[in-house]
Formats: sequence, C-alpha cells, structure tokens
Amino acid sequence: MKPPIGPATRLCMSLAARPGNFGSRFHNHLYDALGLNYVYKAFTTDDLAGAITGIRALGIRGCAVSMPFKEAVIPMLDGLRDSAAAIDSVNTIVNTDGDLLGYNTDYSAVRDLIADLPRVPFLLRGSGGMGKAVATALVDAGFPDGTIVARNEAAGRTLAERLGCRWQAEATGAAPLLVNVTPLGMTGADQDALAFTPDQIAAAQIIIDAVAKPVETPLLRAAQAAGKTVVTGAQIATLQALEQFVLYTGVRPSDEQVAAAEAYALS
Repeated sequence: MKPPIGPATRLCMSLAARPGNFGSRFHNHLYDALGLNYVYKAFTTDDLAGAITGIRALGIRGCAVSMPFKEAVIPMLDGLRDSAAAIDSVNTIVNTDGDLLGYNTDYSAVRDLIADLPRVPFLLRGSGGMGKAVATALVDAGFPDGTIVARNEAAGRTLAERLGCRWQAEATGAAPLLVNVTPLGMTGADQDALAFTPDQIAAAQIIIDAVAKPVETPLLRAAQAAGKTVVTGAQIATLQALEQFVLYTGVRPSDEQVAAAEAYALS
C-alpha cells in the first residue's frame, strides 16, 4: 500500500507548453500499484530557468520535458546521458542530490517500436526535439533514404545533414514510411489537420504518428482505414514514460502493471 503523502514523499513532474494527463495518470497509477512513496504532477511555465532552479533546489526527483523545452533546457543541466547528447534533445531530467542529468527516452521508445519493421525509405515531417529523436532512431536502425520535412529551413537542413538525409520545406512526394512528428492532429487548434495527403497515405506501407493525444488522430484513422501498419503516439508515450519511471524510482513494473497503467492513463 502506498504511504500517505508526507515529508519523505518524492515529487516527479513534467513541463510542457500544453500539459496533458497521460504522464500524471500513468506514473501515479504505478506508484499506487507498487506502494511507492512518490507523487507526479504536470506543470507549464513561462520561466524555464526558474523551473529548473526549483527542481534542483526542492529536490524534485525527475522531470519529463515536452514541447517546446526539449532543446532550450540543455544549457541548464549538469550533463547529458545516452542518446540525449547525440540528438541534442532532452525529454527527461533525473535529479540526484542536485545534479541534473538529461536523458532521451523518446529515442529508446521509438527504437524498440520500429525494431521489427521493414527497412524502407521514409518521409518525416518535423524537426523539433521529438523529430530529432524519431529521425535519429530511424537512421540508427538502418532505415534508408530519409527525407526531413521542415518549414524552418535552418533546423530542417541541420537535422537532415547530420543524419545524411534530404531536406524539403513541404510534405510533397511519396514514401513507404510516413512519419508525423508535428502538432498536426493534436488536440487543440490542429486536431482536424491531416499531416499527409490521402494519396500519400494510400502509397505508404507504414505510418508513424508521434501525437499521443488524441489516441486516434486523423492520420491514424486514415492509415488504419487503408490497412496500413501503424505505430501510434500512445505506444511511444507509454514506452518512454515507462523508462522515465524506471529512471526515477529504480523499479521496473511487470508487463501487466504497465498495461493497466496505460489503460488507466488513456481512459
């Protein structure tokens, strides 16, 4: 049974421009299931530097980092681990006695989800922190002939050149693998937007949509209706949150406990 909240309770949190419920529900469900003396809370901020100072000063154990903070937070940390350094993007901060280290569990989640997919050319829309993680995971896994689509030419070209991909400003052309790593389809102003055209979807074999909320985006609905293989943002969110949970607590839940936490978080 989880202990009552008190001075020994450890706090974990998230920072995002548009905070959602998934992380809070996922982590807190597992704390309850495993009897861990932790609490998780989502936040947003207009003062990123102040928030990071607060994490350090208050001994907050871990912090998930989402748009638009994944790159801006890097200079405020004490070091980077794993793929975060290569990608230059952080989605997880672990605080050990005031020493803040950045990780990227988006990368590891995507790496695991694409492990059994056929290695085919890809067209990836997006060049932000999540775009970097997904594109790097694809290239590292041997997916050939990649194209990065980004209206921000500087960011798009930089990412494409680092990975040996092409860059283009608009999402034109066809590819066997289509990847959306933009807010298109996300709950809010862009929730009705389709990240790729019906013709592009029809010509593809595989669709990856990194948007986690809603669970079924317009792109995923169109891909599933066309019988395509899909990787969903909810799958990515669950795996990356699981790795964050392990980093924060040192405990790895069972598959059954993870499935129950995922179902609760998505309900």
